Amino acid sequence: MSRKRPVWSVCWLASCVLALFPADALASGNNVGANVANLLKGYAGDLYGGIVAVISLTFLLNRRYTELAVFLFASIVVAWMVFAPGEIATAAEAIGKQIFG
Repeated sequence: MSRKRPVWSVCWLASCVLALFPADALASGNNVGANVANLLKGYAGDLYGGIVAVISLTFLLNRRYTELAVFLFASIVVAWMVFAPGEIATAAEAIGKQIFG
């Protein structure tokens, strides 16, 4: 009975690991790293949105509207910089061309 326990433990651990990564994250062959990165980026976006919503509710319930507006503006800027670095680079290049033309 004691020899079967490690086998079941390994099978259980393997099934848990496979359950963590959905089939679409592992789907396209050699791009597993990129697929997992995109999956985690999606989860991070959802988590960030939830945290911003909870903090915004605390500002709203305490009736601190100006601080809420500043917080929402700052969270949008941070999300833009973190989740869309390519767009930041394009915008910076456009501003640089306008200034130094």
